[in-house]
Amino acid sequence: ENGKRRVNYYIKHLLVDDQGRFSQALEWLVGNGDPRIICHPIIVMVTDITWNRVAFRTFLFGKSWLIFTLTVFIISQAVLRHISEEASVTQGQRTATFACRCFIFSCSLGQWIFHHVRYIYKDVRGSRIVRFCHLPFPAYLQNWQECASLLLSFLLIFMFAIEPILTCIPHAHGDFPGSGLFTQTCPQAGNSRFVYSLFSMCAMMIYFTLLIDLSVFSTRIAAFVLMTMRVLSEVGLFLVALLFFLLAFACAVSTLEHGNEEFSDIPKSALSLLKVTFGMFSGDAYDTLQKDDALFAVVFAYVILTVIFLVNLLTAQLTSEYQSTYQDMMGFARLNRGKIVVECMRSVGRRRWERTIASLRLDDPCEFGEGDVGLPGGVQVMEPASLNPTTVDMIRRFGGSTSTKARWPPDQADAADIDRFARVERLMDKAMRRMTKKGRSKSGRTSSAGASSQDLSSGGSSMSRSDMGSE
Repeated sequence: ENGKRRVNYYIKHLLVDDQGRFSQALEWLVGNGDPRIICHPIIVMVTDITWNRVAFRTFLFGKSWLIFTLTVFIISQAVLRHISEEASVTQGQRTATFACRCFIFSCSLGQWIFHHVRYIYKDVRGSRIVRFCHLPFPAYLQNWQECASLLLSFLLIFMFAIEPILTCIPHAHGDFPGSGLFTQTCPQAGNSRFVYSLFSMCAMMIYFTLLIDLSVFSTRIAAFVLMTMRVLSEVGLFLVALLFFLLAFACAVSTLEHGNEEFSDIPKSALSLLKVTFGMFSGDAYDTLQKDDALFAVVFAYVILTVIFLVNLLTAQLTSEYQSTYQDMMGFARLNRGKIVVECMRSVGRRRWERTIASLRLDDPCEFGEGDVGLPGGVQVMEPASLNPTTVDMIRRFGGSTSTKARWPPDQADAADIDRFARVERLMDKAMRRMTKKGRSKSGRTSSAGASSQDLSSGGSSMSRSDMGSE
């Protein structure tokens, strides 16, 4: 039909259980963790239908709150403070900053505290405890995103404890540049402003890290993200090896007699070697380094071991890891989407799910062709006829009555298989009979031979006794 053909996916029992609720089949498949099974066309159809029709809106609604709070956090921490100089900040800017931070500390931090207290209570009450380094932790923290959100909660608590605006409220109208209501430039807050900015920077990074789940909208982007996360272990090994060489050579250089101020002690030597590794060492510093032959030789050995050996080894490890994971990375992306679908379906209402199932019309028969009515329980799509070429008709037709009480007609292929098995059974029976006959004949010969030898022995003994009696 216009270069396309009908394809029926019978997915009713993968979507709906016997009680009309969302089936647990997808949850079991995701829990199995096989990236190849999850890429089966039928499983892909089930996942995509559930995602596009039901789970997508639920997931987006849940992430919209995180996106909104991140936007407010960016405005309060990174936008308003750079609009003008600290001494010329207007009262409107200070009020807007205070309002945004009140929203973060009350709504965002309050929501995270409620979330973690609830899950910690459930896991402790249900005895779902895991151990890490012999320390007990709630089981829900096995998810890295839950750990990240817990760390974000602690950072926000620390930020609230040293908030410069709250520190400066009693001294808002003092004699200093930028004084006024909701100011944060008072001298009393000078010692905590740097620590506050450090916590703010870490919280900003964690906020953006929690948005990685948005990659589920595209399987290609999700596959790329998962691939990046899988090779992070190799990067970690590289950093450990680099730290070892950095510490070893920094201590070695510190014991050497030289006049270079860039390598005067262990911290300066480690910093200079790190600059050498990342190509941040200036040309003038290299010229100064050449004046001391011994120091130049040590730095040259460090460059060979790190810049040449370790960096190329990291490239080889990343290439090997990518090649071993490339074949299944789309499957891992599908597993990630299936996991999110299963989590979102737990919060979907019964009525909404029933409306979605009714819109699929799974109880209507699907046509095999135009006017050729087929079986119910499926979803029909049109695909290009050249997409999956086949020379065997997948629909088997049998003449006769369509009554459910009628006997199912035998299949020729099954009959041929049965004939083969029957032939094998007959050959095995013949072989067993031959083996039985041979065994009987051997036992008969053995018994006759034993009887004749017994007769001979008994005859010999009687003859010997008669001879002895005659003597």
